[in-house]
Amino acid sequence: MNINVQSQDAPHAMDLADEQLIDAEADSIPAPQPPAPAGSLARFILGGSLVLIAFNLRPVFSSASSLLNEIKSELALSALGASLLTTLPVVCLGLFSPLAPRLAQRIGSERTLLSVLLLLALGTAMRGLASVPLLFVGTALAGACIAIGNVLLPGLVKRDFADRAALMTGLYTMALCSGAAAAAGLSIPIERALGGSLAGALSIWALPALIVAIIWLPQALSTGNVARRTGFRVEGLWRDRLAWNVTLFMGLQSALAYCVFGWLVPILRERGLDGVTAGAIVSVSVMVQAAACIVAPQIAVRGKDQRLIHVLLCAAAVVALLGLLFAPLATVWLWAVLQGIGQGGLIAVAMTAIVLRSRDAHVAAHLSGMAQCVGYLLAATGPLIVGLIRSWTGSFSASAVLFVVLGLGAGYNGWRAGRAIHVGARTIEIGR
Repeated sequence: MNINVQSQDAPHAMDLADEQLIDAEADSIPAPQPPAPAGSLARFILGGSLVLIAFNLRPVFSSASSLLNEIKSELALSALGASLLTTLPVVCLGLFSPLAPRLAQRIGSERTLLSVLLLLALGTAMRGLASVPLLFVGTALAGACIAIGNVLLPGLVKRDFADRAALMTGLYTMALCSGAAAAAGLSIPIERALGGSLAGALSIWALPALIVAIIWLPQALSTGNVARRTGFRVEGLWRDRLAWNVTLFMGLQSALAYCVFGWLVPILRERGLDGVTAGAIVSVSVMVQAAACIVAPQIAVRGKDQRLIHVLLCAAAVVALLGLLFAPLATVWLWAVLQGIGQGGLIAVAMTAIVLRSRDAHVAAHLSGMAQCVGYLLAATGPLIVGLIRSWTGSFSASAVLFVVLGLGAGYNGWRAGRAIHVGARTIEIGR
């Protein structure tokens, strides 16, 4: 399927992009299964459950970031340990995302998501056991669960809400950002409300995941295995330069994003803001990201290509980070909003680029897997390097150089990924 993104055909381009929403089971044929709930109440419960699942896929990142000073103090965590703690869940996003389609094909997406929620609750709770080894094990387990949930949710939205895909995708994206914002803004107030209990503030984020698992249980038990392999393979993807531009664009902009999730609260606290205010600033920035996620793709597909918007969003994200590092504290809210616009727009247009640069859904699914696996592993270097810079120099100021380098790399690859052409990979049908 060819996607024409010329400005006069923008509505058609959006329809085609919507049809190619990336499904973790794009290489599989649905087996007989119960239809999506027809009743309005049942459909509302199903949609609400998917949104609530999405809400739980980000608090692990921003809750640890908000409480990083307390973690270092109470658990005697070194600067290197703090860097590894902020990096570990991002590494897991890259390492474990390829498992999602295999699990979905073996036990079904619904049952896989139930397992994800239960293990995510377990991993999150383990972080509050006042043990450095369990802190890292729990963080890794939670990161692995988030990786699988990241891949599966868009496919379920596409399958069960094809007539409301745009609305559900917007709600799902807003829920992701809302989860991150809630954890960033509430973790320190919760810690203080619990009498200074770091363990309670870290582990309390297991409760939403456990509650949603209970809500999701009937849906998981009512479905069986949902997919089996077909005879398709995609060739030439890993040798294609454009595919690597898309992948590097995804990875480098994600590196900026996880620098924000992992270190922006400590950066603001080091500049003299109290923990509650710093968390609130990051929370506002992440909520602005939610709005940008919805608006940016609508703008992107209306041009003849996406090169300019990719570069402008990179510039906005980097300039805002520099403002948060160096500008007067009186202007910090302005920079936080600009950072949210830039960063939220970047993740949305990066995902849109995967769709627009693919000829068909099979290529899109494989390009998504390549971009998320390699991209998240690359993204993990961002927060790690920020932590190392802080450890070596005693300040976050030199991180500005890293932010500029990441922005330039993302801008260059975003410019190339924004060209109105397709990757050279092709889908080949083989005998079944």
